[in-house]
Amino acid sequence: MTDVQWESLSNWAVAASGIVYFLALLVHLAEWASLRKVPVAAGAAATASVDIPGGIAVATGPGGEAARQDEGSARRTEFLGRLGYLLTVLAVAVQLVALVGRGMAADPDRVPWGNMYEFTLTGTFVVAALYVALYHRFRLAWMAPIVVAFVLSVLMVAVIWLYAPVAPLTEALSSYWLVIHVVAAVIATGAFTLGGITSALYLVKERASERESGYIARLPKPEVLDRVSYRLHAFGFPVWTFAVLITGPIWAHQAWSSYWNWDPKEVWAFITWVVYAAYLHARTTAGWKGRNAAILALVGVATLWFNFIGINYFSTTSQHSYASGAPALVEPAAPQPDALG
Repeated sequence: MTDVQWESLSNWAVAASGIVYFLALLVHLAEWASLRKVPVAAGAAATASVDIPGGIAVATGPGGEAARQDEGSARRTEFLGRLGYLLTVLAVAVQLVALVGRGMAADPDRVPWGNMYEFTLTGTFVVAALYVALYHRFRLAWMAPIVVAFVLSVLMVAVIWLYAPVAPLTEALSSYWLVIHVVAAVIATGAFTLGGITSALYLVKERASERESGYIARLPKPEVLDRVSYRLHAFGFPVWTFAVLITGPIWAHQAWSSYWNWDPKEVWAFITWVVYAAYLHARTTAGWKGRNAAILALVGVATLWFNFIGINYFSTTSQHSYASGAPALVEPAAPQPDALG
């Protein structure tokens, strides 16, 4: 295939993945709409229950015709949940094809992280892939509509406002540190984003208390949301540490002959690290849980996404920014003439 054909394949795959994500979102919305017709499992009040994959338990009633109707509704809900998950898996696979095609379209072939459009494709792919990978382990069915809607929305923004034609990597990005640094950064970004979504849902669930209904009523208990959020952040933090405090400075030294340059993106990446370090430290030493921990986690994800979006578009001094879109958390577009002596 020619480079033009690879780029065309990538563009079509992005569009196809967006369509499949949209279908997955519709199925998940239908799933949650159908749950309104199925009573919540409530201990002795129900003689049987159906556990929807991912952690949604629903009662099937005490018996008789009503019980059979409830069980039928629960089975339809289970089918919709499985279908939505499978569609999400398919969308992730198609998005991977888009990323591979984007890299193969360059001359020479490269990793698809040369501008903000490509990094956004990679970031949304990692968020969705982590959700798919952790779906059964953490029973994340309750997160499905939020994650799919988030990924679909960001993909639309990338296609409409961030798209850039395929071009060779700039000199500073033509380094094996690009792969090491960015892989670590996007994995941590995906974990922190999922953790931030969980923290936000915790605050909503806690505030709803006895007035909860619909989607909120089907969320896990606040303590479960709190625990899942902690595990996601505990996974992401060492990966972020590796990206920000180890590979980033090494690559900066290679490009600029300096491990630290007080660049705005470097500073904000470190601020994000400090916030998440405080979050984990407070949980393990001071016993912070629940509302305070969730708020601190949301502060962390806010600094993370400001670093991704704000620095690239609002900073006039960052050496990490590119014209019309820099990749978040990667090293400078070009070395400064005086930095290398």
